[in-house]
Amino acid sequence: MSRTETGAAGRETGAAGTEAATAGTAAKTETGAAVTAATPAPAAASPRPRPRPRSRRTGAAALWTLPPLAALALVFLYPLALVVWQSFTPEDGGHSTTPYTAVFAEASFRAALTNTVLLAVGATVGALLLGLALSLVIAFVPFPGGKALSRFIDLFLAFPSFLITLALLFLYGTVGMANGLWTDVTGAAHGPLDFLHTPWGVLLAEVTYFTPFVMRPLLAAFSQVDSGQLEAAASLGARPWRIVRTVILPEALPSLAAGGALVLVLGLNEFGIVLFTGAKDVVTLPMLVYTKALLDGDYTGACVVAVVNIVLSVALYALYRTVMSRTGGSPARRTGGADRAGA
Repeated sequence: MSRTETGAAGRETGAAGTEAATAGTAAKTETGAAVTAATPAPAAASPRPRPRPRSRRTGAAALWTLPPLAALALVFLYPLALVVWQSFTPEDGGHSTTPYTAVFAEASFRAALTNTVLLAVGATVGALLLGLALSLVIAFVPFPGGKALSRFIDLFLAFPSFLITLALLFLYGTVGMANGLWTDVTGAAHGPLDFLHTPWGVLLAEVTYFTPFVMRPLLAAFSQVDSGQLEAAASLGARPWRIVRTVILPEALPSLAAGGALVLVLGLNEFGIVLFTGAKDVVTLPMLVYTKALLDGDYTGACVVAVVNIVLSVALYALYRTVMSRTGGSPARRTGGADRAGA
């Protein structure tokens, strides 16, 4: 075979290979297209909701807050602002701090401030001690009628303060049941009980009235105490008072502080109990406001005393919030009470 024929044959073989490769590629393309056509297309994703503009949401929230703010300003802030404004307005006109200087120089104001603080502190201590003792008995000592007594405490919170004072007058007043029984038995002209018109009578009435305000949060806290911790502490040999001190009280201390702060603020502003006991020598800040405004006609002086009373209440509330925020709402750990009690 000549060289010319050999070259022609090689060129024919290469052309045949190229045609075969092209045909294979075309076949693969057709197969892929068929598979793609047989595979179902995924469902189209639902369009995401378009977020509302932030400015529109902010405007709607501002509109909703306007009615309660307006009601608060009309019912509370406006009268309070009038009282503060009047306290800086002397009788001869103008605006100065002269009314405060005059009221602070009065012996009646200093005596009223002292009586108010002492009665509020005494009522708080008494209500805390009595409320803690009664709450421990109701929560941890089973006895018939315990649940009914706990429900009665909720009802007691709705009673007005003067109702408690009248009940004490019927019991321990100069012509009350106790003195009447004493005179019937002994034949004496009068009974031995005559203390309701003194600071001790006011203190007794306030402790009686404010004790449920301490018991209500304490009973709620005691209901959350883990009974397993109490059983574990008792099994480790801890005595009841040690269980109370190391297991129960750490859990209830925030509630005890809350109840005490509430009683202290209420005691600073109590008016009905002092008025209905008839203790003329016991003048508190609310009683002084009543005397200056309605009996003496000194509205500016009454506003000064009212502002002082408000400042005391707000300061005590701020102190309470500060202490609770620093303690984290619970001064003790929530675990390990049983171990501490029986260690």
